[in-house]
Amino acid sequence: MFAATFFDGEEWRDGVIGLVDGRMLLRDEPAPAALPRLDGVIVGGFTDHHVHLQLVDHARLAGSPLGRVVDLGANPEVVARLAAAARHAALHNSGDSASSRGGYADSPPHDAGLPELWSAGDAHPLQIRFAGAFLTPPRGYPSDRDWAPDGSFREITDAASAGRAVAEMADAGASCIKVASNAHAGPVFGDDLFRAIVELAAARGLDVVTHAEGPGEAQRVTRLGARRLAHAPFTERLDDDEIAAQAASVSWISTLAIHSGADLTVAVANVRRFHAAGGTVLYGTDMGNGPTPVGLNSAELAALRDAGLDDAALLRALAPVDPRTPSAVLLLLPARTADLSLAHPLTAADLKV
Repeated sequence: MFAATFFDGEEWRDGVIGLVDGRMLLRDEPAPAALPRLDGVIVGGFTDHHVHLQLVDHARLAGSPLGRVVDLGANPEVVARLAAAARHAALHNSGDSASSRGGYADSPPHDAGLPELWSAGDAHPLQIRFAGAFLTPPRGYPSDRDWAPDGSFREITDAASAGRAVAEMADAGASCIKVASNAHAGPVFGDDLFRAIVELAAARGLDVVTHAEGPGEAQRVTRLGARRLAHAPFTERLDDDEIAAQAASVSWISTLAIHSGADLTVAVANVRRFHAAGGTVLYGTDMGNGPTPVGLNSAELAALRDAGLDDAALLRALAPVDPRTPSAVLLLLPARTADLSLAHPLTAADLKV
């Protein structure tokens, strides 16, 4: 056993870490004076708030510093199966009975066409949240994109079709609804239909996350009730009043490293001012958009630092899972102020004197 400092998702705390029945266990309790202190500090696995699991070799995420991902555009049947398999692995590794939680008593759902995400014995299963399919107008983004998997978008024509799509995603287990509003790539929803989607989602307890692209789109969807932007605005520089309105209304998922040139300059400048105005910035990479790393993205971390996020703000943006959560990924950092890209999964070898 070791005395340890850990981040609970909100603040730094002191506790005790050790191996119990072969499992890593972190307890929030005073450490006896005689206990040696762990060399480093503990955080839970980080969150990537914007990924596309169908577009990457998602099995490579097992054992990475990521403990939670939010898929923002996928076939809902496929991503729901992946999320269920991850939950099953988490229950197995925490020592809980799946049957006592109403889960899969014998084995997780399996699709022979998909690679296994985790085996039941994997030490670090991932938490998966998802939006399901993009909601978009007919011929809207990403309906014409070759990368869009079958079943990953729903073309919405009116409030009735929107209601069916929102219900489908909610019933599949979605934690949010993804709406495409990319005026550069095709038609976007009119104000009335966009607002109707927001209201339908809210009736199911879900927020709307929007891909806003094109002049004025980030401002418009925020005014209509979107609660999160899937990308920090990169189409144009927002003025001070627009930044203030955004900071008071929505959170931004960064995805800075997918850009280059003028788009990157604009996005970083917008994030810098949004963060300074008190806006909530969330780490997200759009994993699967080109050759992005499958895991923690050091280029995204560097871009967020360029945008003015200090150590504390960057840690909040990464939204680490509470390391006291059963079967949570436990990461070891050299110090509270260490480069977060140095985090690595805590192992039994780290607990040897």
